[in-house]
Amino acid sequence: MGDSSNLDGATALAVLLILGPVLLLLAAAGYVISSFFFMKLFDKAGVQGRWRAWVPVYNLLVFAKLGDLSPWVMLGAIVASTLLGEVPVIGWLLRLALLAAVVMASWRVGLKAGKDWPWLLLYLIPGIGGLIWLGVVALGHSRLNPGIAPAPWSSSFIADKTVWNGIPVQPSQPVSAAGGVPNVGYGAPQNPGGYPPPPATGSTPPAGGYPPPPAGGATPPPPSPGTTPPPPPQY
Repeated sequence: MGDSSNLDGATALAVLLILGPVLLLLAAAGYVISSFFFMKLFDKAGVQGRWRAWVPVYNLLVFAKLGDLSPWVMLGAIVASTLLGEVPVIGWLLRLALLAAVVMASWRVGLKAGKDWPWLLLYLIPGIGGLIWLGVVALGHSRLNPGIAPAPWSSSFIADKTVWNGIPVQPSQPVSAAGGVPNVGYGAPQNPGGYPPPPATGSTPPAGGYPPPPAGGATPPPPSPGTTPPPPPQY
C-alpha cells in the first residue's frame, strides 16, 4: 500500500518535471508571438513606440483604444477576472466579461482592417483562436481605416474617451480638442464676397476711409433726370 503511494507520488513528480518546462516554453512562445502581432498591428494604426506591444496588459489597453473601447473598462475586466476568477459562478461571469471586452474591441479593429465579423469565429478555437485572429489582422496587407461608423456603444460609459500621447485618436472618439474646446467643423464664411453696404446717413466713416470703388474702369451710374452731373475729377 505504501509502495503504491510512493510510486504515484514519484509519477506525478516526473510528469510535473516534464510538463513544467514544456508549459513554460509554450507560455513564452505565446507571449513573443502575440507581442509581435501587436507590434505589427500598432504599426498599421500609427501607434508611436513599438515597446507598447511588448508590455503585458498594457498592450491590451492600447488594443482596446484602437477598438473604440475604454482601456479602463478593459483593465477592470482583467483585474477582476484575475483576482476573482476562481470564485464559483462569479469567476466564470468575470472571465466571460473579459472575453466579451476583447471580442468587442476585436470586432471594431477587424472592421477597420477590412475583416467582417465572421472572422471573430476564430475565437471559438480553444487556446489559440484569438492568437490566430490577431495574426490574420496584423499580417494582412490592408491598412487600418479608422473612418468607419461609430460603435454602437459610442455614447455609453464603455466608449473610449481618453487621449494618450503616441496613440492616434480615433475619428469617432467622443473627446474634446486641445484646450477643452469640442471638435467642430468649419462654418459659413464670416464676410461674404462683395463690398459692405453704405453707411447710414450721418454716420462717421470708419478709420482709413471707405474701400475704393471696383477696379477695371467700371462706369459710374448715370445721374437722375433733371440733375446736373458732377464735374470730372481734377488730377
